[in-house]
Amino acid sequence: MRLVPLGDRVVLKHLVAEETTKSGIVLPGQSKEKPQQAEVVAVGPGGVIDGKEVKMEVKPGDQVIYSKYSGTEVKLEDEEYIVVKQSDIVAIIEA
Repeated sequence: MRLVPLGDRVVLKHLVAEETTKSGIVLPGQSKEKPQQAEVVAVGPGGVIDGKEVKMEVKPGDQVIYSKYSGTEVKLEDEEYIVVKQSDIVAIIEA
């Protein structure tokens, strides 16, 4: 089974948050808040939304930062995803 977003929706998967101390010790994702950083899993077709043409700016594999309280959380086959509108994505992380 897979998620196929409609319109200007994007399916994201949270990236595992790791913290590194000053001495280089990696602490696994035990942060108090959920990360706002995720990887794009699937992208909707875009099209005309509310009378405006929407061009999709992200693609699967992109790492992005999205608005804190946006989206709908979905659990599918023991994996957790979040479905957001493209406008809720605030930045693409480039290496």
